[in-house]
Amino acid sequence: MRTLQFRLGAIPAVVWGAPSDTVYLAVHGNLSNKEDTVIRMLAERLNTKDIQLLSFDLPEHGERRQDTAYLCKVQNCVADLGQVMAYARQHWRRINLWACSMGAYFSLLAYRDQPLDRALFLSPVVDMQSIIENLMRWSGTTEEKLKTEQEIPTEFGQTLYWDYYTYVKDHPVTVWNPQTQILYGRQDTMQTEEMIRTFSNRFSCGLTVLDDAEHFFHTEQQLAQYESWLNDVLT
Repeated sequence: MRTLQFRLGAIPAVVWGAPSDTVYLAVHGNLSNKEDTVIRMLAERLNTKDIQLLSFDLPEHGERRQDTAYLCKVQNCVADLGQVMAYARQHWRRINLWACSMGAYFSLLAYRDQPLDRALFLSPVVDMQSIIENLMRWSGTTEEKLKTEQEIPTEFGQTLYWDYYTYVKDHPVTVWNPQTQILYGRQDTMQTEEMIRTFSNRFSCGLTVLDDAEHFFHTEQQLAQYESWLNDVLT
């Protein structure tokens, strides 16, 4: 498959497929990158439909892992997604979205007012505030302590940031208009099924729930189920 590696300012990116007037933007999840397995599988499926894919590395991921001056905070990621969208609007007539995990959450904030045709979400985070507040509770961190210290490392490998937390609280997801399909694993410990169903019902999303899948789709069986879902929703 034809690919083009380039940079959008400081953002490493890849365009997959031959020239087309239609594109999907791919926003990866935590510990992932612009060329992860699930993104490659999406690119291959889109290629059969003459649709291009534009994927890119979020801060502190992929080719940006060593850049610790620009952290993977929500406000930075929303800014990067805005830059990617501006580029896409200059080069494609029809723009769609694929997003995974926290990438879906960043997309919900960055693209709420953008004219997307369709959206595909894999294991989406739809309630980031609950994740942060769970980390605060498990680490014994109060709002007052976090506000005072501004950032607190936890034993779970995640750092809590006051500006991240306040941004999330100040920007609730209240609007989402694209026709959206969600693939969710019932063993997902990041977001409960109730959260996903509430989001899906609120914004009229199609929802597929797999009993034996978790947040990270990586086993042969999970990837086969993901591929089957792609075939269904990209008809």
